[in-house]
Amino acid sequence: MRTFVHLLLFACAIAIAVGTFGPLLGTVEAQHVRLEDLRNGFGSGQSLDQAGNQSVSLVMSLAIVLLGVAAVVLLAALFGSRVLGWLGVLAGLASLGVLTWRLDEKFDHQLRTDYRTLLNGSWGLYLVGGGLVLALLCLLIPRERVVRAIPQ
Repeated sequence: MRTFVHLLLFACAIAIAVGTFGPLLGTVEAQHVRLEDLRNGFGSGQSLDQAGNQSVSLVMSLAIVLLGVAAVVLLAALFGSRVLGWLGVLAGLASLGVLTWRLDEKFDHQLRTDYRTLLNGSWGLYLVGGGLVLALLCLLIPRERVVRAIPQ
């Protein structure tokens, strides 16, 4: 990979790691979302504020997945591995996609009516999503061509 791709992937990994600890949607942070909620959906009778105030151990939350994605993108930047980069970006986009699907499944009406206030101040989502999109664009940059010297 090119040198500026390594630097941008490094910056993307840092942005994803920092964004993991910020608000994703309203009061919901990655530390508040259980992996069970992503697998089974959010519980019935639960409001979005209650989902944002859950006390979940870090190991069983979405935050550990996003930190793992940041670590994989960081390793891709350090070693120049496109495979690791693609693995990290696709895993991050898949985890955000599943979160969006589960939130839309349970809180559809609230998300559609209050999206302006819910997305106001959600800098964690902007950092994670922006870091993943920028890393995806970096991985689409072609490799450098090897120029062979002409024998004389």
